[in-house]
Amino acid sequence: MKIRPLADRVVIKKFEAEEKTASGIVLPTAAKEQPQMAEVIEVGPGGMVDGNEVKMEVKVGDKVIFSKYAGNEIKADGENYIILRQSDILAIVEL
Repeated sequence: MKIRPLADRVVIKKFEAEEKTASGIVLPTAAKEQPQMAEVIEVGPGGMVDGNEVKMEVKVGDKVIFSKYAGNEIKADGENYIILRQSDILAIVEL
């Protein structure tokens, strides 16, 4: 199934939480800190949103940092994704 976001929305996939601490302690699922970094999977076309022109700044494959409680989580083809507005993306990570 392909998810095609509308307007200024972006589909992202969060990176997996770390299984171990830096010192090698294995973390249980409840103790894992959920990362706020993700990879952009799909990008909407932008356009007019709330009367303002929105130019899409992110592209597929970008690594991004997003707001903690932003977007809506969905499950498609056994994978978890988040659909959020581009304005909920805080930064693009350049490696």
